[in-house]
Parts: sequence; structure tokens; C-alpha cells
Amino acid sequence: MDKLEERIGYRFRDRGLLLTALTHSSYANERHGDSLPCYERLEFLGDSILGLVTAEFLYRHEPPLPEGSMTRLRAELVCEQALHKVALELGIAPFMRLGRGEENTGGRQRASVLADMVEAIIAALYLDSGMEEARRFVLEKVLRDAEISETHRSKDYKTELQELVQRQPNRRIAYELIGESGPDHNKTFSFRVTIDGEAAGEGCGRSKKEAEQMAARRALEALQR
Repeated sequence: MDKLEERIGYRFRDRGLLLTALTHSSYANERHGDSLPCYERLEFLGDSILGLVTAEFLYRHEPPLPEGSMTRLRAELVCEQALHKVALELGIAPFMRLGRGEENTGGRQRASVLADMVEAIIAALYLDSGMEEARRFVLEKVLRDAEISETHRSKDYKTELQELVQRQPNRRIAYELIGESGPDHNKTFSFRVTIDGEAAGEGCGRSKKEAEQMAARRALEALQR
């Protein structure tokens, strides 16, 4: 745990919180039934903390961003892909406690599990030391490389893509749900946008609408290169 705490940048007073953040329900169920806590309740709390810190980060941006842009950017900055990247940078996989079944089916490399455990670590920091420590972690580890360009200020990526493509007549745009992950209270959706049946971009978000917007943004970036 010393090595992981060093990567997180914080030494826990109650290491049990960190251990719980790394404990999958499969491990708890196989060994202790319902008596051993797993990361899921922490993940629920951490998701809210992450959303708040990210919303504040975007609200304070200069020049000010409109509400629609902040909503789409928040979805992009805290989506499963972004949190999975943080988990890989922290190297949390070897520290995870998994049940045999989850281990044997690739749970240690599963992006959704790793992303959820990052949120659980955020909650563990909050409970152990308060909001400032949780905010520091989010700003340093999750939002550190956030770039907000003029592209992000677009009011509606889907409309912009539609207008761009329909400059040529008879072209077709379609959005396809290609995946969803996470518990019911915290779903992440992945969408693909196709143009004339060809894949043009993919994106994820906390709602289907947000995921479609992110897919449209990726398509716009590809078309404008």
C-alpha cells in the first residue's frame, strides 16, 4: 500500500478506506458474504464528488463556457475512458482484490471496474481527509491534462455535424449504441456515428444524449483534419 499511496500523493489515516476502494464485490462475496464492504458504495459517493469538482473547474474557466458546453465537457472529462487512463497511470490493477470468477474473466483489466475504483478512491480520500484532498486528487490526476479549445465551445456537435455533412445531398448520418457499463445509478454509454454506413467517430457519456454528442465531436475532428 505504501507504493500506491505514493502514487496517489496521500497517506491514509484509515487505510481500511483505501482497501475497501480496491475490493470488488466478487471478492467480498466469496470470502465474507455481505459482512465485508466492497467498493460500490464508495464509487457511488466518489462519482458525485468527481462531478462536483469537474463542474466547478469548468464553471471557473475563462472565458466562461455556456451551460451546454459545460455539460458535454464534464461528460467527456469524467467518462469511463478518462478514468481508465487514470487507473492505468496509478497502476492500481495489482492492488485490486477480486474473486476467482472475476479474476478468471479478465476483471483486473476491465476498464469499467478500473474506472469505478478510481471513483471509489476519490470517496476514500474525501472520507479520510475532507473535500480539499479529494479536490486535489481530481485536479492533479483526472483534470490535469484537460484542454478546453474553441472546438469545445460548439453549442451542438450533432447539429454542426449534420450541417457539415448535408452540404452534399443524400448523405445519411446514424447513431448506434455500441456499449453500456456500470450500475443502474451510474451508467456509461458508448455510441458510434456513421456517415453513409461508414464509422466516423465514437464517444461515451453518462447519458445516451451526451454519448451521441461526443461521437459527433470525434467525427467532426476527423472530418476537419
